[in-house]
Amino acid sequence: MNTTQLNNLQNEIEGTRQLLVQHPLYKSIRTPAHVIQFMEHHVFAVWDFMSLVKSLQHELTVTQWPWFTRTTPELRRLINEIVLGEESDIHPAGGFCSHFELYLEAMNQCGARTNSILAFCKNYETSNNLTLAFNRAPVLPACQNFVAFTMGILQMQKPHCTAAVFTFGREDLIPDMFIKLLHHFDLQDQKRFSTFNYYLKRHIEIDGEQHGKMALSLVSHLCGTDPLKWQEATSYAIKALDARRTLWDAVLTTIQKS
Repeated sequence: MNTTQLNNLQNEIEGTRQLLVQHPLYKSIRTPAHVIQFMEHHVFAVWDFMSLVKSLQHELTVTQWPWFTRTTPELRRLINEIVLGEESDIHPAGGFCSHFELYLEAMNQCGARTNSILAFCKNYETSNNLTLAFNRAPVLPACQNFVAFTMGILQMQKPHCTAAVFTFGREDLIPDMFIKLLHHFDLQDQKRFSTFNYYLKRHIEIDGEQHGKMALSLVSHLCGTDPLKWQEATSYAIKALDARRTLWDAVLTTIQKS
């Protein structure tokens, strides 16, 4: 792992990262209604997270036949282990599920509306047109912009940039954000939020202890010793953090208006 370059990147993005870790949104989530509002918007970030993961798997491994060797065994192992945890994690009731499916279950359990995200997914799958999919589903503009940013990254087909967005805009960030969320609103005693509570704690556990370290290694492997790649990775890590902060600002405004 290129520790020096990785440390330089982390130092450069730390100020932007702290704006998210200390965002006032977490303190504003005080009631069950607030949690539900948060979930109805945050679910779009949960969905496009899966697209980031699968894009990296597609770029770094062979996902079609005939099979041929691509990249290094280390890179393939890293991304396949992350995909396993994100796409087929342990379900609290037994069996397996993706984190997106688990999130939808959590929404249904607490009474959050899933119509917007389900309509969006259905429309996007059938039309393969992001703008059209959003036009046919009632979605907060900030959610649309957040997803559009992610899809734009994937269309670039630059794995080191995708890995930077995935790592510093998601894996490295999520444990700190979710710890803040749990601290300010006690979900433990809310029976109807038990699945959401499990989802948050599962991410804190996996991303904080396993996936976060793997993702850092992924960025280091993909950037290697190329200064331009490290520069681009830093730039897109900051853009990813800014995109999340803009989303959090919009969700905070929605909660405050309610």
